Amino acid sequence: MTATQDGSGTTGSDHGLSEFGYSQSLERSIGKFASFAAGVSYISILTGTFQLFYFGFKFGGPAYWWSWPMVFVGQLMVALCFAELAGRYPVAGSVYNWSKRLGSQTTAWLAGWIMFTASVVTLTAVVLAYQITLPQIWSGFQLVGDGTGPTDFAVSAVIWGAILITFTTAVNAFGVKLMSRINSSGVFIELIAAVLLAVLLAVNIVNPPTVLVDTQNLGSGHSMGYLGAFLIAALASGYVMYGFDTASSLGEETVDPRRTAPRAILRAVIASFIIGGAILLFGILAARDLTDPQLSSSSGGLQLIVLQVLGSGLGKVFLVCIVVAITVCALAVHTAGIRLMFAMARDNALPAGARLARIDPKHKTPVVPAVVIGLASVLILVVNIGSPEIFTAVTSVAVIMIYLAYLLVTVPMLRKRLRGEWPGEDAPTGYFSLGKLGLPVNILAVLWGAGMALNLAWPRAEVYGGGLLSWVAFLFIGALVVLGLAWYLLRGRHQLGCLPEHMAAKMDREAP
Repeated sequence: MTATQDGSGTTGSDHGLSEFGYSQSLERSIGKFASFAAGVSYISILTGTFQLFYFGFKFGGPAYWWSWPMVFVGQLMVALCFAELAGRYPVAGSVYNWSKRLGSQTTAWLAGWIMFTASVVTLTAVVLAYQITLPQIWSGFQLVGDGTGPTDFAVSAVIWGAILITFTTAVNAFGVKLMSRINSSGVFIELIAAVLLAVLLAVNIVNPPTVLVDTQNLGSGHSMGYLGAFLIAALASGYVMYGFDTASSLGEETVDPRRTAPRAILRAVIASFIIGGAILLFGILAARDLTDPQLSSSSGGLQLIVLQVLGSGLGKVFLVCIVVAITVCALAVHTAGIRLMFAMARDNALPAGARLARIDPKHKTPVVPAVVIGLASVLILVVNIGSPEIFTAVTSVAVIMIYLAYLLVTVPMLRKRLRGEWPGEDAPTGYFSLGKLGLPVNILAVLWGAGMALNLAWPRAEVYGGGLLSWVAFLFIGALVVLGLAWYLLRGRHQLGCLPEHMAAKMDREAP
């Protein structure tokens, strides 16, 4: 590769990676579309909309659709901040490394720890989507019983989930080229299918646009009226539109990452909003009976609308495309988790850091993190068999944790702006910058993240169950933070520092 000026005063085939004290150990082969595909597949338009439509519709009715543009606007503010960071710090484990350069080492470690744990649980949640879709394609995909038994759904979901996790582990262990090819192909299929599905639903509309303000009297049981119901329904959209930072997490494997990653982040979130919003909109307008209780059931939902509108033949073709989307979504989540674990291990910020950060000499990828994350996800899957309600609660908490990890980036970034320390004299020129819009965008990103995290964590029996379980968000995250920080403060912080085998040949000795 020809040496090029990276805009920060450094040259070389490592695209300025040595500026941050690291050597180029991962294979740099990801192009523009593959980078965009990484963000799109993590968000996964088809996976998220089809997996969670029933939840949003159950609590918000047809008017729940308005939560989609609301969440988009908020997440766009975060994505704009991340795009600016991606152009400045094209380093693996985006959230962890960004927080490290914006705040303290403790803040960075906590951001990485929270994001990593959330990624493992998110992978588990994504693979469970196989069970929601596959049996609707063919009854034979119900691997245990006929689906009516008390544990039929859960056991079958665990088996399918374990199969998918085994696949994503093998692909990620084999190398980034195979991962990006499968991911890019899957995203291409997903995008084509999503656009065609939106068009087909649009030409089969039977409901007037006025149904989009129909609350179905769902606010009658809430102290805040329909607003209370809508805030619960909005969780369905909030659960979908995140993970766009994956494009930057693969920065050390991306060609020209300072230009490619920022564009990929913004294109991923905008494309997901437009196409996903169209599917939800036209799906509601094309629904044959908006009072059908099956629309509020995980066994019906948006899948039921597609089958009713398009017929079982064509409808099942699109359901197959959803399976493809679920597959590449799981692959992207697994990949992002691996890069985060590698980035922290390389700084000796995790137990057994040297082993976790080891790069396979043949495949140029960190194999051990791929296996560790895969095993951890399968273990969490097993919990779903006996206590599915607890698993649902923990899955919801995982999304909160991701929003909190994002806040551990946007808050330190805002503090630097308010102190006049951003972008700073060392900022690379010629790359994505918010300029004067940076401060208001950053403020909105922080307010949005804090508000959404509070909404997600609010103790609700409808989301988490009754009694003590309704406080699981505060209890689980609190325990996770306390245990993690205990290890870090007692031992971890005393061993921090880039491992010798990953140091750049000529590095600034003060670089973390």
